[in-house]
Amino acid sequence: MSYYQHHVFFCCNQRAPGARTCCNDKGASELRGYAKEKVKALGLSGAGKVRINQSGCLDRCELGPCIVVYPQGVWYRYLDEEDIDEIVERHLRDGEIVDRLRLPDQ
Repeated sequence: MSYYQHHVFFCCNQRAPGARTCCNDKGASELRGYAKEKVKALGLSGAGKVRINQSGCLDRCELGPCIVVYPQGVWYRYLDEEDIDEIVERHLRDGEIVDRLRLPDQ
């Protein structure tokens, strides 16, 4: 069994202005902080539960901002706090994949 039930990585990559698009230009760091607080508020954080981390580039920035949830390997795109709420409540708490936010496997 994995140390965490769900380990969530937020792409928070930041590129130089004028370079290829990046998730951090779309609010990734702020929304990662929001997700972390939401998980704590719901009592979902800690060993055997949920861990929210930032990562470098996950190489899907054009589709992002994006996250990946392990161990399932489910990729999501999100735009705002409402999308984060839905991922946290439905996937991380209730175990249901949020199809409308899911990124294609390819």
